[in-house]
Amino acid sequence: MTDPSEAPMTDRPVTVAIIEDHPVVVDGVTTWITTDPGKRATVVASGDDIDEVLAGPGGEADVLLLDLQLGDTIVVDRVARLCTEGRRVVVYSAMDDPSTILTVLEAGASAFLSKHEAGSHCVDTIVAVATDRPYVTPSVAGALLTEAPHLSVQERTALLLWFQSMSKASVARRMGLSEATVRQYIDRARVKYAKIGRPAPTKTALLARAIEDGLIRADEIGEYRSHAAGDQ
Repeated sequence: MTDPSEAPMTDRPVTVAIIEDHPVVVDGVTTWITTDPGKRATVVASGDDIDEVLAGPGGEADVLLLDLQLGDTIVVDRVARLCTEGRRVVVYSAMDDPSTILTVLEAGASAFLSKHEAGSHCVDTIVAVATDRPYVTPSVAGALLTEAPHLSVQERTALLLWFQSMSKASVARRMGLSEATVRQYIDRARVKYAKIGRPAPTKTALLARAIEDGLIRADEIGEYRSHAAGDQ
């Protein structure tokens, strides 16, 4: 089987597998894709059972377009497993409350597309995801901007110590971890912000986001600066 994490060839359309239990929705999405002026994508499989779709041509699709409710079953828990397998998942759902959106994005989904979005965003989202580019639709962006990412205790601690002017090596010693693990915690925080449409590529930007969202207090940064200096 072709590794689904490999970027699609630039000289062919992006291949899409639609996992959806309403035929009218499948037909609608297929129409959006086939009538795209650039012919940038093509549907290679569809069905209402994840495993059956993946067992056929859908298993090699560049992108999976996944509805979260298949029949009476909510499949939010499958998102993480699919992403761990290296698949690019675009969640396409009417369950577009901020909590659900954050849950699937943090589970690894490449994008969230609300069924209330205009069809014009569908192909753009699929193609962006297939080429590992971020794409946040307008209505979802508005919902996500009101949310802060959920950081683990270890992620917050690593950020706090790093913000207190510690080097990553010093943070690692203070936390009793490897420097690689500390880097991973900091990178995870950046990824979580990027996935909700609020990128923080620099240390200053990440600190501003964390203070803005109440994850870090401004007085915590100055309070231990002298201790941090001693750890350099």
